[in-house]
Amino acid sequence: MTADRRVGRGVLEGAKRVVVKIGSALLTNDGRGLDESAIGGWVDQMAELHRRGVEVVLVSSGSIAEGMVRLGWQTRPTAVHELQAAAAVGQSGLSQCYETHFARHHLRSAQVLLTHDDLSNRKRYLNARSALRTLVQLGVIPVINENDTVVTDEIRFGDNDTLGALVANLLEADALLILTDQEGLFDADPRHDPAARLIGEGQADDPLLDAVAGGGGALGRGGMATKLRAARLAARSGAVTAIASGRQPSVLTRLLEGESLGTLLHPDHAPLAARKRWLAGQLQVRGTLTLDAGAVNVLRSQGSSLLPVGVKRVQGTFRRGDMVVCVDEQGTRVAKGLINYSSVDAMQIVGQPSQRIAEILGYMEAPELIHRDNLVVI
Repeated sequence: MTADRRVGRGVLEGAKRVVVKIGSALLTNDGRGLDESAIGGWVDQMAELHRRGVEVVLVSSGSIAEGMVRLGWQTRPTAVHELQAAAAVGQSGLSQCYETHFARHHLRSAQVLLTHDDLSNRKRYLNARSALRTLVQLGVIPVINENDTVVTDEIRFGDNDTLGALVANLLEADALLILTDQEGLFDADPRHDPAARLIGEGQADDPLLDAVAGGGGALGRGGMATKLRAARLAARSGAVTAIASGRQPSVLTRLLEGESLGTLLHPDHAPLAARKRWLAGQLQVRGTLTLDAGAVNVLRSQGSSLLPVGVKRVQGTFRRGDMVVCVDEQGTRVAKGLINYSSVDAMQIVGQPSQRIAEILGYMEAPELIHRDNLVVI
């Protein structure tokens, strides 16, 4: 799903699917337990976006901070097992809070706990994507958090910024909206430099933004470094990123109405072009498909999906979602992409029409071996 190709703030007006990330400092009123009034306000805004036809996915921090309050801990622990325990206790309260507020709008929410391993393993990545897409299609608001109860070194502040970006990639969202306790990205530290100016718009990959991150500026010391990295990750799938204060009234609806709030960071390429560039850059190939002349011609001239009937031979061992290369009968590379079937299953259906897949395998994941959105001609 992609937004209209608009420029400037207008790109957010065309957003159809957004990932909203809310940080712990906002959710817990700087560590003093869940700020239910503020959470209710953000839920009201997300419900309004949902009413307008925008698909909303929420990435929410706050489980460890809420767990500390429930356990009566005044100081954040450093031991991993204590952080994990706090996350387990706090996640219940966090989920209950969202469920209560979304229910006021007759909306269902779903708790989804992920780790970065879930999004780096191709099989789990595809399973997570299928589950989240189904929830969105059902009109449910997924509430995603990192599974801090089982992760170890990933437990650190700001990590959910990265998770938000990966979810934006996962769902091919139009926008990543990061709500923070600051107004946005500044060209200097506004706490120490009264002349610091808010950066209203820019390119996510602009190397000048790295200079702002160095030397103890607001980007590095104010928690903006992870947000810039998140914007760059989101840009890989063509998503625009907005970094804005969650304390601004109606911040989410105002952003999607094109109002100039916070910092807006644009990707260098349109969503489909960005995805194709990502596919083209993947170096690890798990298998090879040899195509007949007809399939080669269709891929090169029409940009179509690759159907089993056009494949003559399968080589290598791969799983669903792995990267494979397509070659012609002379061995010349034609394309590469993410395959919908394992090598074992692919070997059984090559050369067959798509309507026979279910008959042969007993199931049909998709009618094509590689969908055109997951394939790039090389």
